[in-house]
Amino acid sequence: MLEKLNLIYTALVENNARQAAKDMQRVMSPTTMSQIADDTSSETLELPPSSSSSYKLFSRRFFSLHGRDLFAASANWFLVDVVFYTSNLLLSQIFSFSNKPINSTNVYDSAFEVAKLAAIIAACSTIPGYWFTVYFIDRVGRVKIQIMGFFCMAVVYLVAGIPYSWYWSKHEKTNKGFMILYGLIFFFSNFGPNTTTFIIPAELFPTRFRSTCHGISGAAGKFGAIVGTVGFLWATKHEEKDKGEVFPEVRRVRIAFLILGAVCIAGVLVTYFFTRETMGRSLEENEEDDTDSTCASGNELFPIE
Repeated sequence: MLEKLNLIYTALVENNARQAAKDMQRVMSPTTMSQIADDTSSETLELPPSSSSSYKLFSRRFFSLHGRDLFAASANWFLVDVVFYTSNLLLSQIFSFSNKPINSTNVYDSAFEVAKLAAIIAACSTIPGYWFTVYFIDRVGRVKIQIMGFFCMAVVYLVAGIPYSWYWSKHEKTNKGFMILYGLIFFFSNFGPNTTTFIIPAELFPTRFRSTCHGISGAAGKFGAIVGTVGFLWATKHEEKDKGEVFPEVRRVRIAFLILGAVCIAGVLVTYFFTRETMGRSLEENEEDDTDSTCASGNELFPIE
């Protein structure tokens, strides 16, 4: 099995067809090789030219063929992680509806309340969002689901953020309504970009660049998580000089919600203008497009069977 994986890597990633043919002779049995020799005795074995796919990562040719895809995958992953990790890691901060710290007997009670809210949200919105994506992703398409998720999250953030200062922070009896809105953020995140952003990069790029480009996109997402969490903490904290306590300020939380809504709108625009649909497209087609790009004339490609 390991020899076969090395053979695939040599042929597709390193693009070394001659070495792959030599490795095949060592892996396959003499009987199988004799059958191949009989089948190809009347034909001339032509190895694909290395010039069509010999360009390197981050070369000019790479950016001309895959630069747009890499930008779209990285930007979308960055934007969704700004939103997702900000909302997820700062659950206790977002549920502070007033400008006073959460009342509790000790830190363990506070942690238990936050964990209970997180469990309810996971059971009612996060997990169902994943299942909706599993069911619809090959029926609706990756790009449409991603646009829908970004758009719905933007709407929820604006609905929760615009009246935050004068409604949500002053009506404790409506906390359930705010919790429903907050759960919808996670539902449409998982039934949307939080799932599709790591599926699309795995389907866009040819084999020899796939893992690297997927890793670059994921790294952009983790950078977005850092930007979101650190930025949200810095933007919303309010310190009482007498008590030395730090907690969210209502006005700043409202502004942060509006900014997160704007981030989601940016995700809609990036997805609509730059992200290619991969539904119904096999991974082998990426290899054909990558190899046949030198045969392109205008906007037409001439695939080699």
